[in-house]
Amino acid sequence: MTNEIERVVATPAALDLIGELVAEYGPVLFHQSGGCCDGSSPMCYPRCEFRIGEGDILLGEVGGTPVYIGRAQGEAWAHTQLILDVVPGRGGMFSLDNGRERRFLTRGRVFGEEEVQKLESRSGTT
Repeated sequence: MTNEIERVVATPAALDLIGELVAEYGPVLFHQSGGCCDGSSPMCYPRCEFRIGEGDILLGEVGGTPVYIGRAQGEAWAHTQLILDVVPGRGGMFSLDNGRERRFLTRGRVFGEEEVQKLESRSGTT
């Protein structure tokens, strides 16, 4: 265990599904964007087929898979740890988890005051 505060973590179920997708498609990435419909779910794409934009920030990695978020949503959730999980249902239309009757879901946990202070001192921002 590390003292590093992780902005994004994954449950064992999410790590299992990531492993399945990587075995089938090769390296993947996640993008969590704000918006309606599928845009509010974590979307999983083949890493070589998705372009990260200037407005996207890297939150971290789960199971060796990078997780990005749109800057505006990242700023709104700056004090929240994202927890990538899996629940029954269909994934987003363009997400690789679609059609598996399991989909990724992002849960959140608000950081405690001490964690926020460590994050702010690490990044120099709020």
